[in-house]
Amino acid sequence: MGPVIGEFDGKALYSALDAKRRAEGLSWAGAAAAIWDMAPVLNAAREARGLANHPISSSTLQSLGKSGNTSCQHALFFLRWLDRTPESFLVGAALDAGAPLPACGPDRRPRWDLKALHAALNEARASRGATWAQAAQDLRCQAGQLTGLKTARFATGMGLAMRVTQWVGRPATDFTYLARW
Repeated sequence: MGPVIGEFDGKALYSALDAKRRAEGLSWAGAAAAIWDMAPVLNAAREARGLANHPISSSTLQSLGKSGNTSCQHALFFLRWLDRTPESFLVGAALDAGAPLPACGPDRRPRWDLKALHAALNEARASRGATWAQAAQDLRCQAGQLTGLKTARFATGMGLAMRVTQWVGRPATDFTYLARW
């Protein structure tokens, strides 16, 4: 029903992170800190208001190398540090594929807008006359994973997020925003 969909290559993302980490002489803990510290103003503002921060951990980075999977929200942190697009990690894609992520200052982080992703998916599904089950078959997931995007509080897997963007025919950056939360 939908377009040919390339897979997001989480292991290639891990390799790029590892290459940058090594080039900068960082441990995995150092790389995690460097990624987190890209938003020092945001981090300080959250701490001043007594809000919990959940920094990226070295184990989150290392598990990407083992599983090839990460959440779509974590992937945006990693992509920002690498200055790469989500589409540049689709299997077979060029390094400059896709639209660049929005520029973040030290007071923001890129985040996926999962409600907008769900709305675009629902619109594309309806325009094709597809059921949620048919869309899920095209996207190699369960229908509940797709309908759940509407109410997801935090994230979905990066692989699924990128399959959805391709299915709806829009770049990943159409579904990201700069958060100050």
